[in-house]
Amino acid sequence: MPLPLANRLALVTGASRGIGAATALALGRAGAHVILTARTSGGLEEVEEQIHQAGGSATIAPLDLTDGDSIGRLAAAVAGRWDALDIMVLNAAMLGTLAPVPAIDAKEFSKLLTLNVGAQQALIAAFDPMLRQSKAGRLVALTSSVAARPRAYWGAYGASKAALETLLLAYAEEMHAISSLRVAIVDPGATATAMRARAFPGEDPTTLKSPEAVGNAIAALVQTDYETGHRLRVEG
Repeated sequence: MPLPLANRLALVTGASRGIGAATALALGRAGAHVILTARTSGGLEEVEEQIHQAGGSATIAPLDLTDGDSIGRLAAAVAGRWDALDIMVLNAAMLGTLAPVPAIDAKEFSKLLTLNVGAQQALIAAFDPMLRQSKAGRLVALTSSVAARPRAYWGAYGASKAALETLLLAYAEEMHAISSLRVAIVDPGATATAMRARAFPGEDPTTLKSPEAVGNAIAALVQTDYETGHRLRVEG
């Protein structure tokens, strides 16, 4: 029986751990060839091995998304090997220091916006031609509830996610009439990740959903048809 994502190409950012790793593994198990990106090659190699052990295939591409030239080089390398990109999952992000708005460190805020917003737009721009070449392209970006419901001390991170959502929804509108590409924004909710542990020290991770639950939900989402600009909140 053929796998649902057989002969599909997927790219997942922040794929060395947490939700990114779990999503990459779920996509690989469903038959996609997964390009894994993150800063650390060691974590990527572990995820790649897990995908291979599950019967899937993957390629690792260690890179720093805040390096202005790295995204272009990655896109050129991928385009030189494949004709289309079927699935792109924008997961990589940084939390930054939780602080009152007047106390936000300007240098850290600039770095946070570069990764959480600027690099995401650069990825969309670089891979837009390949996404449009897919017969059923899917672009998924991870967000947070603080993008829509501001919370004290979360101003910097929340602002970056609100900006990301605006970019994604605008891109969805632009693609609506000219492409079969579908865009989705996924709010994973409270999930047992390293980022969550930094934000809520002392919280019992066993009371939270696993990254695997989110990864499986994303893998299921990209296999379905939906209205572009779709929002998904992962419950559980």
